[in-house]
Amino acid sequence: MFRFRWTVGILAAFLPLSLIAIAGFLLQYSWPAIRFNGLGFLLHNNWNLGSMYGNPITVNGEMVLPHANYGVLFLIGGTLLSSLIAIVLALPLGVLSAIFLSDGLRGMARTVGSFLVELLAAVPSVVYGLWGYVVLIPFLGHHLYPFLAETLGRFIPIFAGPTGSGYGLFTAGILLSLMIVPLITATLRDALVASDAALRESGVSLGASRIEVMRKILLPGQRTVLVGASILALGRALGETMAVLMVSGNALNILPKNIYDPVSTMAAFIVSQLDSAMQDPTNMAVRALAEVALLLMLISIIVNAAAQGLLWLSGRRA
Repeated sequence: MFRFRWTVGILAAFLPLSLIAIAGFLLQYSWPAIRFNGLGFLLHNNWNLGSMYGNPITVNGEMVLPHANYGVLFLIGGTLLSSLIAIVLALPLGVLSAIFLSDGLRGMARTVGSFLVELLAAVPSVVYGLWGYVVLIPFLGHHLYPFLAETLGRFIPIFAGPTGSGYGLFTAGILLSLMIVPLITATLRDALVASDAALRESGVSLGASRIEVMRKILLPGQRTVLVGASILALGRALGETMAVLMVSGNALNILPKNIYDPVSTMAAFIVSQLDSAMQDPTNMAVRALAEVALLLMLISIIVNAAAQGLLWLSGRRA
């Protein structure tokens, strides 16, 4: 028993240790970029690799190319806004889908529906990106966005035009929501199916309808599961790469003025810029990308901590 406990403990320790190791590597590798960029890295929108044909110069004790400048405010905005749109769209759809699969279907229909939802979660992101490029972008650009600009744009400034060609913030958010809905649905559905049958029977015996039992008894009891599923889904949205790269427009050095403007996210930007960054003989551009990765990791940790804090506060109030 003692050996088993120690073995399991050592294996479980690999997870937090791997997180610490990754964070330590990113901090160590990006430290020259952190020294060079300072706080301005977070506050401006000028990502410039510098003159590739100039002789390296020394700035703040680091060798960089002339006119090199790195600012990621536009990446922070694109990442947070696209993920926010994704979770706002995905959360109600995922909850309703989970309720339907757990309480609205029976037997083979539930099995088939659950299998299809789990299959959606297993589809590679590049497949979603290709579908978004071929199907979603033309539909949104030619039909939905002009309609939104003509109706909602009169009252809500962020929906006003120009609508562009279909690439942009809202497109990335919609595609991300389709990718994370299966995570929320599958997790919450399993929890609802596993709920004690006595809870349902007690609610029905008191005269509550099936909807009231679900809304007032079963769902409040799955608050922790729902928060955990939402964190998992938001984590995927924050770190999604190829799908976002294919539909977001990959904008550089600009913040979106409406939901149709092209954007770039941190993860997608790292992929798109890595090849050109490797041409920097001082290696500062690659280190700056490592700083972007470190910042993305910190944002993910902060989001997770905030969600856990909200869950703790709601538990105390209850």
